[in-house]
Amino acid sequence: MSFQSQADSGAGGLLAVGHKQYVDHYVITHYSREGPPMKPFLSLKPTVGCAVFALTALFSSQAYAHGGLSMAEDMCKLTVGPYMMHFSGYQPENTQDKQFCEDIPATGQTIVVLDYIEQELRSLPAEVRIIKDTGSEDDLESITVLHLPPKVYGNGSIDFTHTFPNPGKFVGIVTVGENHEHVSKFPFSVGEPKFFSKFLNIYMVPVVATLIVGAIFFFMRDRKPEKKAAS
Repeated sequence: MSFQSQADSGAGGLLAVGHKQYVDHYVITHYSREGPPMKPFLSLKPTVGCAVFALTALFSSQAYAHGGLSMAEDMCKLTVGPYMMHFSGYQPENTQDKQFCEDIPATGQTIVVLDYIEQELRSLPAEVRIIKDTGSEDDLESITVLHLPPKVYGNGSIDFTHTFPNPGKFVGIVTVGENHEHVSKFPFSVGEPKFFSKFLNIYMVPVVATLIVGAIFFFMRDRKPEKKAAS
């Protein structure tokens, strides 16, 4: 190897060492002053997870707002333990032949029909009770507005008529079994306006989504990386 080659090699080595020292110096001073660069996508994962969980809990609470009553295959069904009943509600004076599920649209005479879906129910006693929704069932008799004692309905259908004179909130309780082992409760309202609830159902999703996204950007904007001591 010639002297010139050795000189070039030595100069390249000095340059390489100098470059490494510069990089090390930059990393130490930069990290010690500002900390390591953040990974926004990794940082967003816990936040997004919490947001998804919150939305899931919110919609779950909405889905179970009417207890054992639910719409399935265009049919209003009441779940009582392992059994199911077809729920039909009518108000001939107000809605004529139109059926309702869950909430009763107006006060007045109301007809409710519960048709058994499983044949096993025909041999089991069933009890129906409607109470005022006071938040407590300690004194059940004092808040009961309708009561059908336990009875075997061999024809597979329970029907009753009740007149609700005033609007309000109520809870239906259906009990099945020799030992009252299967109980279904479903809260419902009578004659209450639906504008506010429809407003919530329509606008709740975009409003909640906007708030969550705004909160994510707000916290990520103000979040500062932790300081890392120089080594």
